[in-house]
Amino acid sequence: MPHTDAVTRHTPIARVIGLGLALAAVVAVIVLAFSWPSVTAEAKNLPIAITGPAEAVTAAENAVDEQQPGAIAFTDVDDRAAAVDAIESREVYGAIVLGQEPEVLTTSAGSLVVAQLLNAVAANLEEGVNAQAAAAAQAAGAPTAPPHIDVVVTDVVPLADTDPRGTGLAAALFPLVLGGMLGGIAISLAVIGAMRRVLAVVVYAAVGGLVLAGILQGWFGALQGDYWLNAAAIGLALAAIAAPITGFVALIGRAGIAVGPIVMLLFANPISAAAIPKEFIAEPWGAVGQWFPPGAAATLVRDLSYFPAADTTFPWLVLGAWAVGGLLLSVVGHFRTAGGAEPNAAAALEA
Repeated sequence: MPHTDAVTRHTPIARVIGLGLALAAVVAVIVLAFSWPSVTAEAKNLPIAITGPAEAVTAAENAVDEQQPGAIAFTDVDDRAAAVDAIESREVYGAIVLGQEPEVLTTSAGSLVVAQLLNAVAANLEEGVNAQAAAAAQAAGAPTAPPHIDVVVTDVVPLADTDPRGTGLAAALFPLVLGGMLGGIAISLAVIGAMRRVLAVVVYAAVGGLVLAGILQGWFGALQGDYWLNAAAIGLALAAIAAPITGFVALIGRAGIAVGPIVMLLFANPISAAAIPKEFIAEPWGAVGQWFPPGAAATLVRDLSYFPAADTTFPWLVLGAWAVGGLLLSVVGHFRTAGGAEPNAAAALEA
């Protein structure tokens, strides 16, 4: 019987080259998605309150706009108390108070980046008011220079001593997104039956919220405020990320898993404004990011920790809509799995 050598089948060269190009494209997209917001970050129309004599307000606005064109959008308020209220309700990131005792109000809990920007504004303001005072004294023929005017910088809502740089709060948000995504993917792969996946998502979100809030608040000190509210926010965020994944898997099969890495991780997470204010992200993407779970979760967790006076209706509604929408997709998918959306259609029919 003649000897026959085993034939080794090699991958076609065209396929090898195509795979290499496709992988390079994927890496490029990932790098662009995560680096673009920070590389292009630039302050644009930051809401800042201002109060004081009309002439002084106009002069200050013109001076700031000349030094940093378009960076700040001023909002006139009646007095310092109104400025503090606007900061605590997160209507503005800070305030400039003009008059006999000029002052700049910041909030490091709202944004360290903006607080640093306002510190620079305070230094320029101090230089300007002292130059004006010296010029006025010289014009009046005063024998001595006027006393130096200090522009006080007050951190109205500072970061907690347990997280003085805000690194714990910012760092906690990416694992939250990753945890929701991995939870949705794991449930989609490990649980058969759309309705069972609904139950799994609810249990995962509830327990995950309690555990993560306990770690981030009780252990790391990254979260402040009411533990149960923080746990509810984190749990809802997990559900808002996991449920759409399981919902699309119920509708279209394993291809629905792509909702996690593509929508939540590559698209929504980079524009979530978790580390920088949404005004630093190119328009309109900073605002768009707030309509997705990563952005809504970042805003809600920060507000619950440091800004109890802020209106949190919008992020609660966004997270709730994504969670409920995802669960409803699973319910709808329950009646479609017989068509082959599940890898085992017969098992998928089990409620």
